[in-house]
Amino acid sequence: MKIEDVMNEEVILAEENEQVSHARNLMLKHGYSRILVVDPEGKPVGILTEKDLTRKMRSNGPKWKRRTIDKISIRRVMTPNPVTITPFREVREAVELMIKNDISSIPVTDGDEVVGIITKSELMDFYRQKYTGKWKVSDLMSSEVVTVNENHSIGHVISIMGDQKIGKVIVVRDNEPVGIITSANISFANMEDPETGVSVEKIAFLRKIDGQEKRNVREVSMVTAGDIMTNHLIKIEQGEDAASAADIMAKKEVSGMPVVGDDELVGIITKTDIIRGIQ
Repeated sequence: MKIEDVMNEEVILAEENEQVSHARNLMLKHGYSRILVVDPEGKPVGILTEKDLTRKMRSNGPKWKRRTIDKISIRRVMTPNPVTITPFREVREAVELMIKNDISSIPVTDGDEVVGIITKSELMDFYRQKYTGKWKVSDLMSSEVVTVNENHSIGHVISIMGDQKIGKVIVVRDNEPVGIITSANISFANMEDPETGVSVEKIAFLRKIDGQEKRNVREVSMVTAGDIMTNHLIKIEQGEDAASAADIMAKKEVSGMPVVGDDELVGIITKTDIIRGIQ
């Protein structure tokens, strides 16, 4: 099957010199997790995703250099030089490009014209149509699950997601999954501090240096994993058909689910895991 048979012809565009606030408003209005960034001539020059927003929200550099993320130009936050594909290529080629480049969407172009976009969501629909009964959840899931607890700060969560290059973490309580945090949870969370994007409180620590107590003040994030996680957690058994996982993710509009066996967390299955099953 060709890309043109499964691609989404509705593409949300924004120009690279617009502010991030404009992009976030477009995402919220249209319910999309990404927008295609174009130059004044309409040529694709980048993609802005929820992951890009999450990455930019990681604190770095001295405080005086930081600016409110919404006031930054899209050009400074987007992923530049997007991989593109023509509408006449095979669907499996889009899967190979996504996995090879660790991306979740590919603009579809015919010459210099943007004619659509193909994302993991379209590929999930394709999987449900063509691969029902081929793989079980246990065949495609990732058994290594990155977890945090409810009391971890949002700064800690963002750092883990950035360091591990992942788009979601499972929140556990006594080793039982109770929630999930995705890039969307972080990108559109209600942050209070206009400079850092994170609500903070100054905490004083005492420590001994050369036999004397020194007072050290740190700014500690007060937004926790429990504050922003999605707690209506959807789980799936490892023995279920992977097509059922794809169906649930599509209907519930989630990008990943914890996998359980006898009520214990044994893995996670994501859109990326599902599309790997397309051969």
